[in-house]
Amino acid sequence: MEQKKKFSKEAYRFKRFVRKAYSAFNSMHRVVNIGVVTGCVLTMVHTTETSAQKQTIVNRDSIPDQALDEVIVTVSKVDLKLNQVARFVTVISKEEIARQPVQSIEDLLKSVAGIDVRQRGANGVQADISVRGGTFDQVAILLNGANLSNPQTGHYSFDIPINLSDIEQIEIIQGPSSLLYGASAFSGGINIITKKQTDSKAYASVEGGMHELFNVAGGGALQTKTSFHRLSAGYNSSLGYIADSDYKIYNTYYQSRFLQGNNKLDIQAGYNAKAYGANTFYSPVYTNQFDETQSIFASVRGETSGKLKFIPQIYWNRHWDCFQLFRDGTPDIPSWYTGHNYHQSDVYGFNLNVQYQWKYGIMNFGGEFRNEGILSNVLGKPMETPIDKYTKSGNRSNISYFLEQSFLSEHFTLVLGLLVNQNTALLNEDFGFYPNINASYRFSNSVSLFAAWNNAMRMPTFTDLYYNTPTHIGNAQLLPEKSRSAEIGVKYANRFISAYLTGFTVRSKDVIDWVKDNPEEAKYQARNLDKLDKTGVEMNLSFYLDAVFPVLKKTYLQAGYVFVDQTKNTQDLISSYALDYLKHKFTLQLNHPIYKGLSANWQFRWQDRVGSYTEAGTGNQIPYPAYSLLDLKLNWKLKDFNIYVSANNLFDLKYYDLGDIPQPGFWLSGGVNYIFNL
Repeated sequence: MEQKKKFSKEAYRFKRFVRKAYSAFNSMHRVVNIGVVTGCVLTMVHTTETSAQKQTIVNRDSIPDQALDEVIVTVSKVDLKLNQVARFVTVISKEEIARQPVQSIEDLLKSVAGIDVRQRGANGVQADISVRGGTFDQVAILLNGANLSNPQTGHYSFDIPINLSDIEQIEIIQGPSSLLYGASAFSGGINIITKKQTDSKAYASVEGGMHELFNVAGGGALQTKTSFHRLSAGYNSSLGYIADSDYKIYNTYYQSRFLQGNNKLDIQAGYNAKAYGANTFYSPVYTNQFDETQSIFASVRGETSGKLKFIPQIYWNRHWDCFQLFRDGTPDIPSWYTGHNYHQSDVYGFNLNVQYQWKYGIMNFGGEFRNEGILSNVLGKPMETPIDKYTKSGNRSNISYFLEQSFLSEHFTLVLGLLVNQNTALLNEDFGFYPNINASYRFSNSVSLFAAWNNAMRMPTFTDLYYNTPTHIGNAQLLPEKSRSAEIGVKYANRFISAYLTGFTVRSKDVIDWVKDNPEEAKYQARNLDKLDKTGVEMNLSFYLDAVFPVLKKTYLQAGYVFVDQTKNTQDLISSYALDYLKHKFTLQLNHPIYKGLSANWQFRWQDRVGSYTEAGTGNQIPYPAYSLLDLKLNWKLKDFNIYVSANNLFDLKYYDLGDIPQPGFWLSGGVNYIFNL
């Protein structure tokens, strides 16, 4: 409570500071002075608004003539139309989110062919998210451009304090993206963008279902001539579908945007808390595990207008967790178990992007300072003076500089970039250089060809370095992962169909994994794998049937497929993550009306995984079988009400995503949303 009060006071002081800063803006918009907590004052000359700034986000449902051409995405240092982007990008709109039979962001990402979602707990409790055969630690997770990737472990990267109803769209970059999202974007990045409404509305929702599922959420937005404010909160809970799978999740999220002419300042802050049973989450031997986490974050981002733009951002994220190998109240706890694991990780950073528009395109240059620290009784090096229950600690700073030049014309996009990166934990290494080249050529409004070549690196997490238990041995000598990737693809879109096809290859070295040499070996060890290469194909095909058959209003069919083949230069190892990957995944989605405001959304998924898991009780290695799932959601729109029923895993299939952890069978739920004007 004391920490929450302290945060509230700081938020109030900062808001008061922002109000004073904006009062200094003069009515002529000639000179803008923006102070950003650090005391850095930037002076910028205001010029006219560029055409790129006049673009607005248009949802797929509202653009049948040009499909996704008008969607604006942030997959380079410059906001571009989706058809200009020289990368393979997936965009999930707020309309798609509302239609799908999902309870969480993790569930939502299952519908994307190129993403592997390996759930431990249901409905957003915990899941490992990976892209194109990578590991869950190799994906950068961002909220409105603020990097929330957890340095302790990627298991916690989705402890994000937002509800599905807060999201405007999700942008997913498949493939290394260190230049854009930082060093943690080794195999891809996921940027979650929240709603910024142009009117004042409030909403409320309530949901219930099997296993005593109960979800409630609410919030409101207030729009003025010079500002926008949004506040939301949510609570989700269930007793669970198996023993020790109960959970409680709390979310609170606040954001504001202040405008002065064409200059803007964005503020966001949030709090997330989870408490959940973790039955066999990290080891099949222990069935009474429990995890309790809290996360608090804040960020401030400014953006000026004109040919010369300054885009500074500061952010901070703190994460606590208490992991219990034996849940409180468990009988007959062995004497060797001396207590729970406690961790507190802190990430703070500052970055500055300077953007200059000139006759040869748009140039971006700048840098970022990011500090990552941890206090723990398990992870890190011993402290001379313990702090409360924390006896160990670790700290490192990452410094990076970037330069990117975008050449844009009616038919051609060429993006040349360079990331220069150094981490204080790498005592024997100087700056690393990671060049990137992305290009696309638009033959017409319908057809474009793109190609990309990118380099990336990733530091080991604190868990990789220091986690030592009866079942795991960390490795403080781990090297950072490095990769080179290339891809080439084609895009096609018209009023009836949109399609993407790309082939890719990734050459990686020193990939970090938890492995053991044989089933009899007691402990998994963190190691660098000398060489790990991937090749693959990814495709997506969408049909907008109402463009040809008007009677089929808002009917569309979407299919996606990814194939990944992996080769390694290592002996046969029992792998927890890197060698245990999704080889095939096929997704199919059908949305169609039934009667008046009633519609149905069907989600089908088939996947085949390479790898095996340890069977509880016997210790045998069991290969993952391929499986397919079907989900259904019925939506009934009635004025300002939306009533829905979701049926997940319709055929009650027994399956495993990760280890010997059974996933939910048939699960029926339903709810109602209400939106009203303030």
